[in-house]
Amino acid sequence: MVTIEDVKKAQRNIRGTAERTPLIFSESLSEKTGAEIYLKLDTLQPTGSFKIRGAANAVARLSEEERKNGVVTASTGNFGRALSYAGKQAGVPVTVCLSRLVPQNKVEAVRELGATVEICGNTQDEAMARAAGLVETQQMKIISPFDDADVIAGQGTIGLEILEDLPETDMAVIALSGGGLIAGIALALRHEKPDIGVTGVSTRQCPAMYESLKAGHPVDVPEHESVADSLGGGIGLENRYSFAMVRDLVGAENIVLLAEDEIKNGMCALHEAENIVAEGGGAVGVAALLAGKIKSEDIQGKKIVCHISGGNVAEDVFAKIVAA
Repeated sequence: MVTIEDVKKAQRNIRGTAERTPLIFSESLSEKTGAEIYLKLDTLQPTGSFKIRGAANAVARLSEEERKNGVVTASTGNFGRALSYAGKQAGVPVTVCLSRLVPQNKVEAVRELGATVEICGNTQDEAMARAAGLVETQQMKIISPFDDADVIAGQGTIGLEILEDLPETDMAVIALSGGGLIAGIALALRHEKPDIGVTGVSTRQCPAMYESLKAGHPVDVPEHESVADSLGGGIGLENRYSFAMVRDLVGAENIVLLAEDEIKNGMCALHEAENIVAEGGGAVGVAALLAGKIKSEDIQGKKIVCHISGGNVAEDVFAKIVAA
């Protein structure tokens, strides 16, 4: 189980590797939605996404033997980049398994940080199976991008920062894939404000956590290509942490799903309103509000924080979306 004390320890562990990112008010998005919209900008992290928080905490918590043997993960790109960065700073060898769905710009970003990269399979789950194999053959420690206690605690530092900057926050709108991000944030937020609203946003292309919550247990779902590529992949049938935490702290009734055009609209709106370059997964919070996915009475006049989780989108892809 992950506790609030774990999150507070993580806040200390990640200093010097991850940044404390700003929370800004968006007048333009507030006018469009009728709410007071604030944006938590983890696009400004050294590796371009929030993932550095969990990766830095996980690396900080390694034993000496684990540091020597190295670590392995499977990633849709952003966690692989973050773990490579944190590992390089700490002198820890990193291997990253990526599926063929991962965009080339994210593959190259991982390689540039000195990690060993393996391209394997057509889905995130297949890449994770390869990572598990390396644990058996090379005694590496596997670090899940979302279902790891140290990673979840690291992501929870976002929640601490939100309430430090805006204690009167009424709701946080958070991207949802494997659940590590929203689990950590919800833990931190609800410890201080038990009644705070927390909404998760997934893509219809791979709503693994949503379907698992509806089923009452982790299930596999088909994974399809999405502009929100960072939200791909399953939650693991042997899920240890994130499923139960999202079930207990968020619930299926507080998860919304977006179509591809709705996600692109969120990317465009962020760029137009605040000149922010957000990848698809980073824009889903704003996209959900603009698409009317959250009840009007739940947001009107309320202070709503949208977590902008990442900005690692290829320039040509982003240019095509905002020009459409």
